[in-house]
Amino acid sequence: MSFLSRTAATSLITLAVASPLQAESLDVRIGYLQWVPDQGPVLSNVIPEPEDAGLRGAELAINDNSTTGKFLGQTYSLQSDVADSEEAAIAAFDAMRENGLDLFVVNAPASTLKILTEKAGDNTLIFNAGAKDDALRTGQCHVNLLHTMPSYSMLTDALGQWLNQRRWDEVFLITGPTEADKGWADAFRRSAKRFGLEIVEDKPWTFDADLRRTASKELPLFTQASDYDAVVVADVRGDFGEYVPFNTWLPRPVVGTQGMAPVTWHRVVESWGAAQLQNRFRELADRDMNSEDYAAWAAIRSIGTAVTDLNSVNPTEIRNFLFSDKFQLAAFKGRKVTFRDWNGQMRQPIPLVHPRGLVSTAPFEGFLHPNTELDTLGFDRPESECRING
Repeated sequence: MSFLSRTAATSLITLAVASPLQAESLDVRIGYLQWVPDQGPVLSNVIPEPEDAGLRGAELAINDNSTTGKFLGQTYSLQSDVADSEEAAIAAFDAMRENGLDLFVVNAPASTLKILTEKAGDNTLIFNAGAKDDALRTGQCHVNLLHTMPSYSMLTDALGQWLNQRRWDEVFLITGPTEADKGWADAFRRSAKRFGLEIVEDKPWTFDADLRRTASKELPLFTQASDYDAVVVADVRGDFGEYVPFNTWLPRPVVGTQGMAPVTWHRVVESWGAAQLQNRFRELADRDMNSEDYAAWAAIRSIGTAVTDLNSVNPTEIRNFLFSDKFQLAAFKGRKVTFRDWNGQMRQPIPLVHPRGLVSTAPFEGFLHPNTELDTLGFDRPESECRING
C-alpha cells in the first residue's frame, strides 16, 4: 500500500472513531437561583456583602467544569436568576423546570428552600448553597437536597474545638436580635456543652444605639463580669459585633461572627492550592471569593465530578454517585470532601479567620471519630433524625 493510501485509510479510521464521540456529546444544564431577603438598615458601617455573592462562584465552577468537559464532549451551561422576592424565586424555579432543568444550586433562606424541594419532582436534585439552618440537617431533610454550605453547628463546633484546645473554657456570649443570630447562638450553646465550655454570661443585645459614637462607653459596661476567657458574639449581619473587639470590660479575645470567625471560605485561605482558586475567582469577578461563592462553586464542581465519571446527566445517577465511595472532591481545603449519607451535608474543614489572616483550620487533632474527624463538626448520624438513604 502506498504512503498516500495508508494516510487515507488512517484518516477514515480516525473519522469513524471520532463520529460516535461527537454523537454522544453531553449537554449539562444547571440552574442557579438566588433570593436573599432585605436585612434592613445595619447599625454599623460594616462592608456589605456583594449582591452577586454565590452567582460568581457558580460561574467559576461552570468554567472549571468546561475545562475538563471539552475533552470529553461535555458542554456546561448555567441558567441563573437573582430574584427580588420569594414569589419571584419560586416562579423562576418553575420556569426552569418547565424548560427541562433538573439540576439546581440555590442560595435562599431555609423557608424558601423547603418550598422548592416540596415542588421538585423525584428526578430533581437541589444543592443548598446558602441556608445554614441546623433544622435542614436534623429533622427537615429531603431525599434530593444536598448541602454544600456548612450548618451553624459545623461552624460553632469548629470554634468550640478551638476554644477547648486553647483551654479557654469560660466564655461570655452575646446574642443579637435576629433569627439568624439566635440560630447561631443556639448552635454555639450546643457546641459549648459538647466541648466542655462554660457560658458564664449569656446576654441578649437589645440596644439600637449608633455604636459609632457610644461603643467605648456602652460595651465595657455591657460586658462586665467577674472573669471570662473569651467573648463570643452572635451577630450574623453585623449590627453591633464589629465594635466589640477592644471594647470589652476585660482584655479578652473576641470570637464568633466577629473577631476570629469560623467560616466556609475567606480570601486569606491560600494553602493546598487555594491561591490558584482565589486568583481565578478574582480574574472572573474582580473581587474576593466569599462563603456563598465557595458553596455554589463546590456544588457545581460536585456535579461536574459526577458527570465526568458517569458520562450522564441523570439526577438520580448523579445523586447516587455523590453518596458512593467513588466521589471525592478536591476542594482546596487540605482534605478530599464527601457527602454525609444520612442528611446530605458536605463534610469539609472549617477555616477560623480574622479579617486579614488565617488562624487555624478545624477539625483539630485529638477530637476523634470512628469514621472521619470531619464528622466531629456538626450533627453526627446518631444526633440527626434524617436518613435520606434509608
